Amino acid sequence: MQACDEVVPVTTERLTVVIAAYNEETSIPLLHPRLCAVLAGLAGVHTQVLYVDDGSTDATWEVVQALAQADPQVSALRLSRNFGKEVAVSAGLDHVLPGAVVLLDADGQDPPELIPEFVALWRAGYDNIFGTRVFREGESWLKRSAAHAFYRVIRRLSRTPIPADTGDFRLLSPRVVQALQQLRERHRFMKGLFGWVGFRQVALPYRRAPRLSGRSKFSVWRLWNFALDGITSFSTVPLRAATYLGLLTAAVAFVFGTWVVVKAALVGDPVAGWPTMMSVILFLGGIQLIALGLIGEYLGRLYDEAKQRPLYLVDTQCGAAVDLAGRHQTTRAAG
Repeated sequence: MQACDEVVPVTTERLTVVIAAYNEETSIPLLHPRLCAVLAGLAGVHTQVLYVDDGSTDATWEVVQALAQADPQVSALRLSRNFGKEVAVSAGLDHVLPGAVVLLDADGQDPPELIPEFVALWRAGYDNIFGTRVFREGESWLKRSAAHAFYRVIRRLSRTPIPADTGDFRLLSPRVVQALQQLRERHRFMKGLFGWVGFRQVALPYRRAPRLSGRSKFSVWRLWNFALDGITSFSTVPLRAATYLGLLTAAVAFVFGTWVVVKAALVGDPVAGWPTMMSVILFLGGIQLIALGLIGEYLGRLYDEAKQRPLYLVDTQCGAAVDLAGRHQTTRAAG
């Protein structure tokens, strides 16, 4: 595997590329040479790479460990188990040395060749330069449509600006990285956190390529839970909607009850008992279960926050190019 050529810095600028990976043993060897070629061409920037293995069950750790041993500018961090991509990205941000950070997926769908343009915009004064997907190659119509709908829904529900069709592929300035390191909530929706911290932001459109190898680790169920985490983390509109739905139901029930009484008193028309009663009971029961489910989602998140467990545990680490002690998570798994 090709090693990254170290760029001798002529300024104090430092750029670390953080790559969270889960079972990407075949993709990383294809992505790494491309990344090295891009970083070698950056003048005046001291570049480093940090791979975060999110508890992979294949040979991902052996692959990134070999890269770290072959190149002093590459480091690797292995979490004690699979904590999810959002937490793995947070672990990477916790362990970088002071400087700017580029977040890059390990599957190769986001082009590292765009990094020089990120750096140019960073030097122009922007703090959060994010890639916006103008087209998603290799994805089904259903997945593209669902992603399109999700971003538009969450933008309407949340007061935090969350750009549409935007993933984790971005450059974060040092002060944005420092701000993100202070946010320690357990249910993490990084796209929302990127918008919440604010600072100067700019979009850079690009076409997202198919995966270099393998299949996506996000099943339909995981994508649904991811969307649910995003909505409940950055909006209380569902709770308010449940309140409005209850008020509307009460108003409809009052009007219907009044109409039944007036009709029976004036016309003498008997009210159909069993079908009407069952319809009303099932309707009200469904609304109550929906409201209880919404309340339960928010209460469950409060319960997780109250336990104050660490976001992750570090199993193994190698390389000297980053702050392997971390700023917030110093706990290591025993063994």
